[in-house]
Amino acid sequence: MELHPQLAADCHELGRWPEGTLLLHKNAAVRWFILVPDTDATDLLDALPALQQNLLARCTAISKVLKEDLSYPKVNFGAIGNVVPQLHLHVIGRHQNDPCWPAPVWGHLQESREYEAAEVEGLKELFASRHRLLVDR
Repeated sequence: MELHPQLAADCHELGRWPEGTLLLHKNAAVRWFILVPDTDATDLLDALPALQQNLLARCTAISKVLKEDLSYPKVNFGAIGNVVPQLHLHVIGRHQNDPCWPAPVWGHLQESREYEAAEVEGLKELFASRHRLLVDR
């Protein structure tokens, strides 16, 4: 499936899994991953049950990476889709010192920082090789 232009503009593509794409939001002020499944459904609750289960398993795996590998004590999860109609799920690492704690990132993230290329490559490696969550890079 083609990625919505807003997601393509806002994110780095980390790679694919069999049913979709894993993205990294370009604003490195918070560690913000976005899963985009290959589906025409626009809402998580409208997706086929097998896809719902797969997506939640992927989100759980990303949460585990955030907590165990990247030391985030809290993970936020959301599937809003009011601005971007393509189904996508947000999995965001949070800690008390992040720029908008304890508020949600949406509408509160004023700070902006770009990822270095090595940081993006390191995250690709983490998901692809160590955790085998991606099928290609």
